[in-house]
Amino acid sequence: MALKLAKKTEFGLTLKLWTHDETVAAVKLAEDNDYDSMWLGDHIVFAVPILDPMLQLAQVAALSTRLTVATGVYLLPLRHPTATAKLATTLDHISGGRFIFGTGVGGEFPGEFAAVETPHTERGGRTSEAIEVIRKLWTGEKITHEGKYYTLPETQMLPKPVQKDGPPVWVGGRSPAALRRAATLCDGWISYVVTPEMFAESMATIEQEMDKAGRTVDAYGTGHLLFFRIDDDFDTAWDNATDHLTTRYGMDFRKPAKRYAALGTPEQVADSIRKFHAAGVRHFVMDPTGPLDQANDQLARFAQEVRPLLRDLD
Repeated sequence: MALKLAKKTEFGLTLKLWTHDETVAAVKLAEDNDYDSMWLGDHIVFAVPILDPMLQLAQVAALSTRLTVATGVYLLPLRHPTATAKLATTLDHISGGRFIFGTGVGGEFPGEFAAVETPHTERGGRTSEAIEVIRKLWTGEKITHEGKYYTLPETQMLPKPVQKDGPPVWVGGRSPAALRRAATLCDGWISYVVTPEMFAESMATIEQEMDKAGRTVDAYGTGHLLFFRIDDDFDTAWDNATDHLTTRYGMDFRKPAKRYAALGTPEQVADSIRKFHAAGVRHFVMDPTGPLDQANDQLARFAQEVRPLLRDLD
């Protein structure tokens, strides 16, 4: 079986949004430069300050009539699925059906799980079961659920989401269990900190797991959050990306930056995009690295200097 991927290549962006004015500026930047979507990550406890993505995306959706809004990714085991289903439904309504529910297990920061009294070792199982509960609630029918982690008496959640069957659920993760989850429970897979070769291998695994499960889908979403930095040469871009990512993740990111980020001149960044596209990525989430006050400029440069080199991918 060959998965049916999107015919159109789309480009989204992610930014740190702290104030109303910054969000207004980010939406204008995205629309003026023909980005397709706005993605925001999620943590409760993180190495750097971070806000709640559902609330922030509601503001983005209210400011734009065109942009898709997406969580990339929402750490589902940190919340109860019933409350999450209501939040996602609400955001689907606010956005007029322009919401992708990207989710994942997290795990880099065990303190997050301790803070909400959820065993760190249960994050995978809780994520899979939570997806099942959420999909049941999105039907708008009276449902019950008796699972390992969650028990729901007869429950009916209304209104239903705007999108038929609910927002598309894309899942992150690279482990065998995560790829099985992507194949058997979800509408798409979004990767993070992988090479094009790793992406292609994971897509092959997803296809195999889908075959084993006897599942077929009309279309399958494929996304990748890509760190990038545009400069006059590769080494300058590498230095800028390393400084930013090392602070962001609290670890030496010099080798990972070279391995996983798209760095250098516009032509070098475009070449990285092409490799991921050949591996199966159809929705790129561009994450600018380097000094934070240059993030908007980097996203504008990508749209104006790199995108024209990729017109044949559209």
